[in-house]
Amino acid sequence: MRFPAPVLGFVLALTMLVGGCGAPRESSSPPTGDTAPGSARRWVIAFSQCTTTEPWRKVFNEQLRAEARKHADEITFLEADAQDRTDTQVSQVETFIRQKVDALLISPKDEGLTSVVERAHAAGIKVIVLDRNVRTDRYDCFIGGDNLEIGRAAGRHAVELLGGPGRARGKILESEPGIRVIGGQDCDWKQEQARTYAENILKVERDVDLVYAHNDPMAYGARLAAESLGIAQRMHFLGIDALPDEGVRYVQEGKLSATFAYLTPGAEGLRQALKLLRGEPVPRRIRLATATITPQNAALWRHGPPADFQMILDPKNP
Repeated sequence: MRFPAPVLGFVLALTMLVGGCGAPRESSSPPTGDTAPGSARRWVIAFSQCTTTEPWRKVFNEQLRAEARKHADEITFLEADAQDRTDTQVSQVETFIRQKVDALLISPKDEGLTSVVERAHAAGIKVIVLDRNVRTDRYDCFIGGDNLEIGRAAGRHAVELLGGPGRARGKILESEPGIRVIGGQDCDWKQEQARTYAENILKVERDVDLVYAHNDPMAYGARLAAESLGIAQRMHFLGIDALPDEGVRYVQEGKLSATFAYLTPGAEGLRQALKLLRGEPVPRRIRLATATITPQNAALWRHGPPADFQMILDPKNP
């Protein structure tokens, strides 16, 4: 996850940044390069993850590995976890470049990965950037969620929870008459940091009506803070991610009022990497769809996106 969604100013917008560290790990066999004449080409695909300290990124990795296993007969899959450090992630990608991998999937910690992404692309490696972008167009494809649409969806839902357009009252959103924004803190996607921050705010601002956080662990942390002060039952809590055993479960249990789907891009990234390596056309930018999960539809999301959910938006959009 993700640069903070541009959400028009919500109460207690518990935002965050992420990063990377660790050595490349092999998930199958070592790089083989070209195989013997007459045999199939075995591609080497490397994955650079900025961190795995939050649940969403752990699921991201699991889903990518599962997709890689489906293609074990044609690829060697390498991965590295940067453990929240930009310098480590740069070093790991440099290692992949020296190994002359065929494709690189990268979810950057921050824009500090721009230069090494450009070097990978210049080296002839197919580069797919996942979730967070870099300040260059020297890559082959970007895949990620539509943060602007998620922010709009959260804003619309917040207004509905507080009375509807033109009637909403409370402390959150500056563009709707009658609603006031307070707070706003980078809590690094962490539940405990969000809980501590929310406790400090809520001890002073005890009439807060709604808390919006940029992931479900932080929203839940704010909920725990409100519970400790005895004011949670009259408040609303919104999060993002909608992992089945986290955000969706919290909605079903009444801990969150809603969560917004933020699909992981890893599996789709691997599928697009294989298309690139086979010489097939790939969209320049692939946007992943979102959905609002409330108590009314949470059961449909309890095991992941419903079968009829359209996961990719405008796949041909350049």
